[in-house]
Amino acid sequence: MTIEIKVPTLGESVSEATVAKWLKKVGDSVAADEPLLELETDKVTLEVNAPAAGTLSEILAAEGAEVGVGVVLGLLGAAGAAVAPKKAEAAKPAAPAPAAAAAAPVVAKAAAPAPKPVAPAPAAAPKVSMAGDFPLAPSVRHLVDEHGLDPRKISASGKDGRLTKADVIGYIANGGDKAVKPSVPNNVAREERVKMTRLRKRIAERLKEAQNTAAMLTTFNEVDMSAVMAMRNKYKDGFEKKHGIKMGFMSFFVKACVTALKELPAVNGEIRGDELIYKNFYDVGVAVGTPQGLVVPVVRDCDTKSFAEIEAEISGFGRKARDGKLTIEEMTGGSFTISNGGIYGSMLSTPILNTPQSAILGMHNIKQRAVVLDGGSIVARPMMYLALSYDHRIIDGREAVTFLVRVKEGLEDPSRLVLDM
Repeated sequence: MTIEIKVPTLGESVSEATVAKWLKKVGDSVAADEPLLELETDKVTLEVNAPAAGTLSEILAAEGAEVGVGVVLGLLGAAGAAVAPKKAEAAKPAAPAPAAAAAAPVVAKAAAPAPKPVAPAPAAAPKVSMAGDFPLAPSVRHLVDEHGLDPRKISASGKDGRLTKADVIGYIANGGDKAVKPSVPNNVAREERVKMTRLRKRIAERLKEAQNTAAMLTTFNEVDMSAVMAMRNKYKDGFEKKHGIKMGFMSFFVKACVTALKELPAVNGEIRGDELIYKNFYDVGVAVGTPQGLVVPVVRDCDTKSFAEIEAEISGFGRKARDGKLTIEEMTGGSFTISNGGIYGSMLSTPILNTPQSAILGMHNIKQRAVVLDGGSIVARPMMYLALSYDHRIIDGREAVTFLVRVKEGLEDPSRLVLDM
């Protein structure tokens, strides 16, 4: 009995994916629900599991192929069945076998044909594309090549000894190969062309869409972080002991924004056709940078969550983002977004809207600066610039400025956040 391995439902507004890598080879035995391959969508990378136990008898969609929901990716035969693997199976363009063509509701777009084998050049060493006995996934290969690493020196934690993105990122973070970067031979091209990932293309489309459709404007303010920092220093040990999570800055900003959003509902709204939509919920997206691109997981119902609950969710999203484990559901929706460029050292920026939302708050680096107090004295205070980019079609300047003032007031007097004032 042959069982088809199909592209599952990918989530809201996602209809296509790219075959990132096969985790099994033709002829391998698999258990039910065992991961067979990874698909890369414009939001996340997800695994496709075996619908039943059996033997992988045929791969119909090669790595790099673009596939739609319902497309047949491969075939499972009976458990223990002998299969003669086809040469270069995983490198062939996606095309259903004659027997399975009628069953496939959609035909996958073929990936670029694999180049014909050539003898290795004796002079210039080719880029390494293997870790152990397995080919590197495109995203891993790009990261390895970008940093000039030898994948054979990196400990692999993936299934069957495969190298994962997390392995490479951890290796780089620990200083691996930082002193040695391969010299570039004179005959190597000065440019390298790398196909954009589906995620990177989607990010580019959404950012350009925001610029093309919204009447985008940015207003600024600054906040004295002394009170927040003092509260953190006073309670951080007890907070971590009780809740098992560190007290960060983001929960303060989320709570301050929720307070301001309640007063100024247009900042929490969006334009849908010729209607203005005002939302009575507070789902705050928190922008997270990853090697693959910017992702925005959403903390739901922030008005009902405690500081500890918000910190725990944000911390969990950060780990998932680094490991490529975020789900589509975790990044869908959201009524307002916060982006923290300060963690990279940014002092000031004009963030771009996360459409269809109408506003985004930009946090920046905290720096000691001279501040003139009401009495005229000059003191050094930890200051941060805040930026609110907003859609002027729905949000007036008065509302945008007032929003930032309310956020500033909440952060400079955090007791207001506890009292919901």
